[in-house]
Amino acid sequence: MKKMISWNVNGLRACVGKGFLEYFKEADADIFCIQESKLQKGQIDLPLEGYYQYWNYAEKKGYSGTGLFTKEEPVSVVYGIGMEEHDKEGRVITAEYPDYYVVTCYTPNSQNELARLPYRMKWEDDFLTYLKKLEEKKHVIFCGDLNVAHREIDLKNPKTNHNNAGFTDQEREKFTKLLASGFIDTFRYFNPDAEGIYSWWSYRFKAREKNAGWRIDYFCVSQGLKDRLVSAAIHTEIAGSDHCPVELVIS
Repeated sequence: MKKMISWNVNGLRACVGKGFLEYFKEADADIFCIQESKLQKGQIDLPLEGYYQYWNYAEKKGYSGTGLFTKEEPVSVVYGIGMEEHDKEGRVITAEYPDYYVVTCYTPNSQNELARLPYRMKWEDDFLTYLKKLEEKKHVIFCGDLNVAHREIDLKNPKTNHNNAGFTDQEREKFTKLLASGFIDTFRYFNPDAEGIYSWWSYRFKAREKNAGWRIDYFCVSQGLKDRLVSAAIHTEIAGSDHCPVELVIS
């Protein structure tokens, strides 16, 4: 069994002050991925005994960034997706293991008034191409804050949020296309119709208290790993960020 966790920590230093290390220890995951570390090299020294640590930093300070912590040393590790226009923001780390790749991803947000939607569309196509290229060699597990609520049951207020960043028709269609290309949304695999389970809540309007949230954090896997899926969970009880951790267990 391999247990994997993914968490958008929305600033790792802040999250450490709110119990990150305690949760990390308690989770005891084989692979633990984070997004939105908001760090530069040397800004934190994380005492994660028994784990190899891999970091991808954005060029811009206090922005984006990903990390991958693993008990088993990967065969290889790659930062970014090999395209300069996408690789300045520290959004992707790929760790290769003997029988699959694990990719942590922090998908660009389309932003207010969808200022970045055209860039986001290009990202979606290029990231999918990257995943499919990996898949030519091995199965792929990818996780992270994908910044899209796929279906109406994936957010509390679909009507009022329609065409807001993360719930535009274009973003949702790209995720539909990604799944159609041979990936499984593991939470939906186990919970096809579950409602009211979210992974992100705005810090405003007491959204978390009211559970007015969005499910935008995912574990997706190649179809070829379907028979190895054991469980998928969203840990809504864990505070420390405006997102909560999501989990996948495979055999």
